Amino acid sequence: MFVLWVLIVSGVLCLLVGAATSMRVVQQFERGVVFRFGRVQPQTRGPGLAVLVPIADRMQKVNLQIVTLPIPAQDGITSDNVTVRVDAVVYYRVEDPLRVAVDVQDYGSAILQVAQASLRSIIGKSELDDLLSNRERLNQGLELMLDNPAVGWGVHIDRVEIKDVLLPESMKRSMSRQAEAERERRSRVITAEGELQASRQLAEAAEVMAAHPAALQLRLLQTVVEVAAEKNSTLVLPFPVELLRFLERSTPPGGAPAGTASTDGNAPAPVRSDDVPEARPVGETVPADVVGTAGQIAETIAQLRPGPAAPAKNGS
Repeated sequence: MFVLWVLIVSGVLCLLVGAATSMRVVQQFERGVVFRFGRVQPQTRGPGLAVLVPIADRMQKVNLQIVTLPIPAQDGITSDNVTVRVDAVVYYRVEDPLRVAVDVQDYGSAILQVAQASLRSIIGKSELDDLLSNRERLNQGLELMLDNPAVGWGVHIDRVEIKDVLLPESMKRSMSRQAEAERERRSRVITAEGELQASRQLAEAAEVMAAHPAALQLRLLQTVVEVAAEKNSTLVLPFPVELLRFLERSTPPGGAPAGTASTDGNAPAPVRSDDVPEARPVGETVPADVVGTAGQIAETIAQLRPGPAAPAKNGS
């Protein structure tokens, strides 16, 4: 009886151990690939409790989550002979657990090696400007190069991103100088365009003032007002020749001729621009008619001022 009880207890223990070894728990993000006597079963085991045949079945779990695989920085020479150091990252996931378990021994290592080789190939085919500014196209090309062998392994490449491009210090200095020169060129072009537009506006304003001489006097008075608003102690007021021409045209018909006094004795005689004396060399004697014309101009200016004019002193 003792021997019988020992056999019964041993059998029960063996059954419990076999049942425990024949059951596997598969997570939600995993799939179980079953090998029965070394032959893969066509159906994978889903999440939950999976029962295996003792001794006959072996199960391999495959993760279906997206895997982030950083690619170590790769040194390379671009097509325009610039030495760079580029690193990237790959996002992939398993689509066919059976092919991953059967066709490739270590699909993670295989993807890493293919990614490094593809990254070096992309560096050699691209120029430096493309690596710095046109990364989207390079990412697409790198993803295509990785996806071709990965599809045969049951792996899908979700995304490939170039993270950083390291340049030599000499190249950084050259690029900074180039950027400064480009900014300087733009500033000079903008300044030249502003000068061109200003000159066109000034030319149009000059045409308007030539057609309407009074506009020049109004502009002069406006300038005086603007300068006087600053409360300066000294005010320099130019006397343009155009003002004389304006006074000549403003004289009514039948007025007294230039160089003579008016009949009423109050208003000075108009002065024509032709009577304005020209500059003469130093030491040359000034004719009497020129002196008389200058006196008339001084009297005209005195009459244009507000208030009574001060009498001229002898010898002034």
